[in-house]
Amino acid sequence: MRKGIYLRIALIAFTVILAIIFFLPNTPLFSYMPDWWKKNLPHKGIVLGLDLRGGSHLIFEVDLKRAREITVERIGMHLQSLLEKKGLKPSIKVQGEKIFIQPVNEDVKKIIKENYADLSISEHGGNIICELPESAFKRVETTSVEQAIEVIRNRIDQLGVAEPAIHKQGENEIVVQLPGVKDPKKALEIIGKTAQLEFKLLDEETTLWKQLPSLIKAGEEDTFLNQWKSKLPESDEIVFQKIVNKETGEVYKRPYIVKKDVLLTGDLLAEAHVSIDQRFNEPYVSLRFNDAGAKIFEDITAKYVKRRLAIILDGNLYSAPVIQEKIEGGNAQISGSFTLEEAKDLAIVLRAGALPAPVKLIQNVTVGPTLGKDSIEAGKMAVIIASIFVSLFMIIYYRLSGVIADFALILNIILLIGALAALNATLTLPGIAGIALAVGMAVDSNVLMFERIREELRLGKTPKAAIETGYKKAFWTIFDSHVTTLITAAVLFHFGSGPIKGFAVTLSLGVAINLFTALIGTKTVFDFIYIGKERKSLSI
Repeated sequence: MRKGIYLRIALIAFTVILAIIFFLPNTPLFSYMPDWWKKNLPHKGIVLGLDLRGGSHLIFEVDLKRAREITVERIGMHLQSLLEKKGLKPSIKVQGEKIFIQPVNEDVKKIIKENYADLSISEHGGNIICELPESAFKRVETTSVEQAIEVIRNRIDQLGVAEPAIHKQGENEIVVQLPGVKDPKKALEIIGKTAQLEFKLLDEETTLWKQLPSLIKAGEEDTFLNQWKSKLPESDEIVFQKIVNKETGEVYKRPYIVKKDVLLTGDLLAEAHVSIDQRFNEPYVSLRFNDAGAKIFEDITAKYVKRRLAIILDGNLYSAPVIQEKIEGGNAQISGSFTLEEAKDLAIVLRAGALPAPVKLIQNVTVGPTLGKDSIEAGKMAVIIASIFVSLFMIIYYRLSGVIADFALILNIILLIGALAALNATLTLPGIAGIALAVGMAVDSNVLMFERIREELRLGKTPKAAIETGYKKAFWTIFDSHVTTLITAAVLFHFGSGPIKGFAVTLSLGVAINLFTALIGTKTVFDFIYIGKERKSLSI
């Protein structure tokens, strides 16, 4: 019997020491610990959430309509390439969410069915009309939001923001919480970039080329496009290159006429990093495509030697070098009078990948650090006051057994905070409320057991028998109540977001730890005091 008690004491001691080691980084004592301790033992501690630490709360909306259109455009591009390889050269136009192919050809229909089983094919006005079913578009919408979340997470990780929280909200919204970031301007610039990298040919053969002005003022692009839109061939469009006067700092835009057909996109990129041009000592972004992209790039440069290839990111032309010869290996570069910081930011968005559709910022809230500090202090005070009052009540009402219950309460708080630190969980203001609730549940479990023990003592049983029977009778009541609370916490965690999840995490940990402290912790103390000795009375 004693051997079992000592094993349980050893287990409790080991668990408490482990919890203290994980919690220690959150205390002023950690600064006095030796270097070997800081290097080899946990040093992160509890992560404070946005409402406690302060930072930025952003909500983005994914343009699902554009995601659908982009999907159809890519199918149209692939079909064009596929049919050309088969020796067929039909006219393919994408309008909204439909693909129009002329002329009607049974071979074309067959190739479409073989490669795109989802596409519905019909004929109208001498066109083959291809459409995706609504079920396929729903998959596109779901995938677009998921991909956008992943891309945003990758970009934020490269920015070095500690412990960001990113999750989906509703059908097409993404919530981004950046603890510690007080000025979200740079984060917004990088997160919001669609990063649609495209390679297109300049159309220098059109007669309009020589009529274009060399420069226009920044901000006049829309007016300029309205004036020239009707003059452009249907297969062309105008894009602009940003030009900065280094002496005055004035910004201008240089218009270019390019073919609408996209020859290569950034989704085939394998690497993007900043390099320095040795001749002009200016930074540029060096690109390397994956195997598929390298082959396409090689074919493009072989086919269009002596033509200018425009490198366009999010509709802005960065450079348009002349293709001097076939380029093997899939290496390219983007230059454009960048500062080093601009080149680094551009490399980040290209490395992280392009957003599958444009995102729009619909909410930007900055949480001040003062509010967070006040919340922490108020939360601490609430937990301390609640613990003191509960402890005093237990001692007055249950005497020595109340002291044992208070021991379990302290053990519960130590283990809970240690577990939060060990799991690197984010502590929010509702999370502090969860800790306070866990304190109440810990006491409630002990009250149930003590009342059972009192009932057994009234029946004339010895303290030893009363403790054993009381714990056995209370066990399933306590276990059932805790399991149902755990189920509730699991539902909150699954369907909740942000602070609600923080509450669910602390509540779940509190319930699990309370089962340990109530059924093993206090029982071990009672066993140590009463079981091995024949006592006639029990202070309860």
